Amino acid sequence: MTATITAVEDWLQRAVVGLGLCPFAAQPLLQRRVRIHVSLADTVEALLGDLHEECVRLDETPVEALETTLIVIPSMLADFEDYNDFLDPAEALLRHFGWEGVYQIASFHPDYRFAGVPAHDPGNLTNRAPYPLLHLLREASVEAATATHPDAESIPERNVARLQGMSAEARQTVFGARAG
Repeated sequence: MTATITAVEDWLQRAVVGLGLCPFAAQPLLQRRVRIHVSLADTVEALLGDLHEECVRLDETPVEALETTLIVIPSMLADFEDYNDFLDPAEALLRHFGWEGVYQIASFHPDYRFAGVPAHDPGNLTNRAPYPLLHLLREASVEAATATHPDAESIPERNVARLQGMSAEARQTVFGARAG
């Protein structure tokens, strides 16, 4: 489990913060308000249980102590299509428990690809992580962060352009095998 957490922390430092893919990530990381939970789930039901528990943890913990949670899924959903299919029941869980509009799920996967984009397009790297993971974000925090950013709406396009403009070697250095 330690190697899994180390891989995710390295990805956060090198890609997410290092490349500025999320201009809002550095501060919560520095303040240790990002929880990395490695799920031992091996069924959809168990993973939904972990998602529920982490939402409850966010409910019960002040934002000053816990900003966001990454649920790392090393034992299942290795296939991107299976992972993508899981997002529907995950979103349904948020709706069922009244967390829609309170939390949102950002999705990351080693083989992430945007609809209609070739698998090897460097722009897909914006959502590639060392393991399948669910990033639970507090909606209020997202709204507050984007309200203070001069051009929050252009962040995704800027990230894609940045990654497409990097050399293959530079992408390999940051993303390893996921760059391929």
